[in-house]
Amino acid sequence: MSTFFENFFKLKEHKTTVRTEVLAGITTFMTMAYILVVNPTILSEAGMDKGAVFTTTAIASFIGTVIMGLLANYPFALAPGMGLNAYFTYTIVIGKGYSWQFALTAVLLEGIIFLILTFTKVREMIVNAMPYSLKQAVSAGIGIFIAFLGLYQAGLVKQGKGIPLDLGTITSATSLITIFGILFTILLIVKKVPGAILFGMLATTAVSIICGVSELPKAIIGKPSSIAPIFMKFDFSKILSTEMFIALFAFLFVDLFDTVGTLVGVASKADMLDKDGNLPRARQALFADAIGTTAGAMLGTSTVTTFVESAAGVAEGGRTGLTSIVTALLFLLALIFQPIFAVIPTYATSSALIVVGLFMITGIKKIDFDDYTEALPAFLTIIMMPLSYSIANGIVFGIVSYTVLKLVSGRGKEVSPVVYILALLFILKFVAEAFM
Repeated sequence: MSTFFENFFKLKEHKTTVRTEVLAGITTFMTMAYILVVNPTILSEAGMDKGAVFTTTAIASFIGTVIMGLLANYPFALAPGMGLNAYFTYTIVIGKGYSWQFALTAVLLEGIIFLILTFTKVREMIVNAMPYSLKQAVSAGIGIFIAFLGLYQAGLVKQGKGIPLDLGTITSATSLITIFGILFTILLIVKKVPGAILFGMLATTAVSIICGVSELPKAIIGKPSSIAPIFMKFDFSKILSTEMFIALFAFLFVDLFDTVGTLVGVASKADMLDKDGNLPRARQALFADAIGTTAGAMLGTSTVTTFVESAAGVAEGGRTGLTSIVTALLFLLALIFQPIFAVIPTYATSSALIVVGLFMITGIKKIDFDDYTEALPAFLTIIMMPLSYSIANGIVFGIVSYTVLKLVSGRGKEVSPVVYILALLFILKFVAEAFM
């Protein structure tokens, strides 16, 4: 068996072993297993069946991660993306007032379009054309947005009277338990404990049970919930509408830049980028993302994307697709442990969201703030995401301001033709929304 793994995944060529890859796969799963709790929680607020979303989340993660391992031979794991599920629920469904079936249809179309764009190498071209500073800013902006959601759900911040936001009730049980969860999780991270986020959520849940805020699970192992309430539930009645175009447009770009940032960031940490700073087999990696998104939409979940938590497995020595295969199998195994995941309260996931936000904002250190034509677009990208409650808005402001600043400062040649096209498309998006 080890000979098969060696030949298929080229372990010696990547200076790794079966044992190292297995441990890395377990580590990656433990650091991102929180998505099995957080994704159903977020999508249920859009009106989707929480149990069904749990099952779909596990299956979609399995599919996307297996394809990444087999097709691209990278140690990256995929799952319904944080930020993208927030955009699905809080912007399209709650913010715009559309049904979750409408949003799910946009995700399906996104996956199909990404398959076409990946096959024609358009996505690779966009990946290579994006300014490095904006790639880092997108990740940081999503991190702040996610952290804000966690703070709001925990009651640590609230809508103010006469002001947009105010401090919440810090002494409430949910707030105190969330604060405990944050501090305990960070302590585990400082101690380099694999799976710190998941263990932090479990510890927070245990404390809430001890305090009488939550109840013990009635069982440890159970039958996975049926996905029938959300399986293939599409609404094609508005497929040619302006509303669908705008929702699809936003999903496409949010997913594209989220995936790009993660792939480049994690690959850089693992020294997988070539001498030109590009990612070999990027096309295959993007195919895994596109197939995962398409399959996930059919099953009934928001966009599937590459997870930045893959960096945890890379840090443990994972270098090939065998790491991804191990992670994928653990997602499948998690299906029978749904009763345990189901009792984890919202404020336990809130602490996880805040910590994940911390992880995602670290890319801000790589932005050149001494060059204001780089700094201002990056700043606008980051700040507009939480303040406008939209990831897409942050990307729009970043790309448009980047293009305009470079032009007016006489440095237009630094802007790729692809970025000029993106800026024009975003401006057209603003115009279209103005006449909706």
